[in-house]
Amino acid sequence: MTHTPHRLEVEKISVAYGEKTILKELSFQVPHGARVAVVGPNGAGKSTLFKALVGLLPLQAGQILIHGLPLGDHQDCVAYIPQREEVDWRFPVTVSDVVMMGRFNTRGWFAPPNRDDRAAVARSLGEMKIADLAKTSISDLSGGQQQRVFLARALAQEPHILLMDEPFTGVDATTQEATLALLDRLRERQVTAIISTHDLNLAASRFDAVLLINKRLVAYGEPKDALKQENLKLAFGNSLLVTENGALLVDECCPPE
Repeated sequence: MTHTPHRLEVEKISVAYGEKTILKELSFQVPHGARVAVVGPNGAGKSTLFKALVGLLPLQAGQILIHGLPLGDHQDCVAYIPQREEVDWRFPVTVSDVVMMGRFNTRGWFAPPNRDDRAAVARSLGEMKIADLAKTSISDLSGGQQQRVFLARALAQEPHILLMDEPFTGVDATTQEATLALLDRLRERQVTAIISTHDLNLAASRFDAVLLINKRLVAYGEPKDALKQENLKLAFGNSLLVTENGALLVDECCPPE
């Protein structure tokens, strides 16, 4: 296979926790600069996929290629924003400290920040409109402010690919719109964005493509094709609800069949 230099390629990857396989033979390709929504029920493997894409979880099988090269050949190419509940917000660091962490792959963990690092941090804080919070402890932040801090850290990293795990959960409308506006700006910079979400209507209206998974690939393509009702039923089973006006909802209280 000939690999183009400007895409993410996931080829038949399988990932497990211990003896339990979470993702099985998952394959897809993302063009450089695209915006992709990852959709699936709880336990479908969305977070597992993101962790595999940054090398936090080993692959049982398959391979991941970035710009045609194996995962690990790029030090700072991929920025990953985990779900907020995975972060210890009591850790005694300031907003500026967290954003500077985005520069570690550029300068190493123990080298002091240089002028370029400080400029990148200041630029990122300004872009997310949180420069006034630079010296604030992260334990004192609201959920929306926490989200902006992690977005600023990702910006400071200057990535080619941005992964965001459930960034719209538990944030206010202002933060959601700020996040979407940032994604629009990143598109202009040809940054690939891959974002997991439970909001099917958001996935349909604001993304170039939808990756629908439930441990395996269910569908991948333009939202109007990937989010067809038959695909959603395959992924969500009885937890898929369709309202009278045709809106699609997911009732996560009921596990998929």
